[in-house]
Amino acid sequence: MTRGPWHVAVLMGGWSAERSVSLSSGEGIAKALESRGHRVTRIDMDRDVAVRLHEAKPDVVFNALHGVPGEDGTVQGMMDLMGLTYTHSGLATSVIAIDKQLTKQALVPHGIPMPGGQVVESATLFERDPIPRPYVVKPVNEGSSVGVAIVTDESNFGDPIGRDVEGPWQHFTELLAEPYIRGRELTTAVLGDEALLVTELKPKSGFYDFDAKYTDGMTDHICPADIPDDVAEQCKAIALRAHRLLGCRGASRSDFRWDDTHGIDGLFLLEVNTQPGMTPLSLVPEQAAKLGIAYAELVERIVEDALAAGGAKT
Repeated sequence: MTRGPWHVAVLMGGWSAERSVSLSSGEGIAKALESRGHRVTRIDMDRDVAVRLHEAKPDVVFNALHGVPGEDGTVQGMMDLMGLTYTHSGLATSVIAIDKQLTKQALVPHGIPMPGGQVVESATLFERDPIPRPYVVKPVNEGSSVGVAIVTDESNFGDPIGRDVEGPWQHFTELLAEPYIRGRELTTAVLGDEALLVTELKPKSGFYDFDAKYTDGMTDHICPADIPDDVAEQCKAIALRAHRLLGCRGASRSDFRWDDTHGIDGLFLLEVNTQPGMTPLSLVPEQAAKLGIAYAELVERIVEDALAAGGAKT
């Protein structure tokens, strides 16, 4: 079934660090579907989510969850067991893409340029640096720049990092340490099997962290990015190849760092987001709009992709 009207359950909220973003995404999606004549059941996910989905009996579930457990394969596995059709990536893809180290293991052997680095126990940071400064530490399986810290010689974290200093090491037992790539923040959305545009993100202070992503006015979006054509085409090519290699469905978003002093060789993929945001500040709707795809049409296309595939099973 690919023609509407459909009954869509919009699954949103949950209990991850990105709950507020998911609620905003989900409400926008629900209103867009209703504006196109579809019946919508809103579900703010809690522990009885399976019962509520069973009672709703939707034609398709729009997965608007961000972070764990909505983006890591947990909810996808539940919906597979229930025989539900749902948007975005399936179980195996979600398990790999949420884990930054697993993503590297899946993509780097295929020639996708990604930063080096290693997973470290947070407690070891209080004894020594795992790699030379400057470097970045981040949770292995969180999105939206949750818990990211840049450790430099000039930072106030100490050398070595102080045990009582606030940072992701206080909240996660393991962290991924990567060399810090100086330069510019770029992102490319993929919709279906097409890379859209490249956006440059320019935070007005600090770096592109959670607050910069989701607070209006804190980051300038340059879309399309003012970058050389070969770098833009490489961003789109890498994003599409990563989307295919990981088995992503619907929409995904690939985030990059580009050291513009090294030309195209300075471009590195950081991560692939299988559940990109759909808020008013989100990058996928913004890129789609630049290409003439209105928000409601974008939402419908993601639903149609899921229905045509009979549900994500990857």
